Amino acid sequence: MSEVDFAISIALGVGLAAATGLRVFLPMLVISAAANGGYLPLSDGFGWLATPAALIMLAVAALAEILAYYIPGVDNLLDALATPAAFIAGTIVAAAVMTDLPPIVKWTAAVIAGGGAAGLTQSVTTTVRAHSSALTIGLGNPVIATAELGGSLILSLLALAAPFAALAVVALFAWLAWRFLRRLSRPSQGSG
Repeated sequence: MSEVDFAISIALGVGLAAATGLRVFLPMLVISAAANGGYLPLSDGFGWLATPAALIMLAVAALAEILAYYIPGVDNLLDALATPAAFIAGTIVAAAVMTDLPPIVKWTAAVIAGGGAAGLTQSVTTTVRAHSSALTIGLGNPVIATAELGGSLILSLLALAAPFAALAVVALFAWLAWRFLRRLSRPSQGSG
């Protein structure tokens, strides 16, 4: 594997993994559809993602997840469940698309970069939804759910079409997330 192929593989994995932090099943559905159509090679051991059965199950899971995020109260409960699920899904999708890498490199990159990107994305969206729930009594949450859904789909498709552009988006998001979380952690300065 050339250095360029290695870099593309890592960028593709990180982009798709970050998208799982927004919606766990949608990026997996995108991978399944692309692999099922013969457009995306998968790493050894991940051929199951290219099967019609996986495509159907992931479509049902993605639809259920999308709809559930529009139900007040359920969206916050899903965030609690999605945090560990996003880390696992991010690791899986990253490993699935990192082809022709030695196992130690693939799994190290998948866990650290893939799981890390998914975990960071999910943590930020959970924080945003919690603040929205507190400020709008949950009425603003459908807007957030729609943005997450769009972001997950766009980032998944961008990762397939232009992995380095997706990686740049993930890096920008990480920087913005760091600034956002830092701002939230500062004590508010009142006029005392």
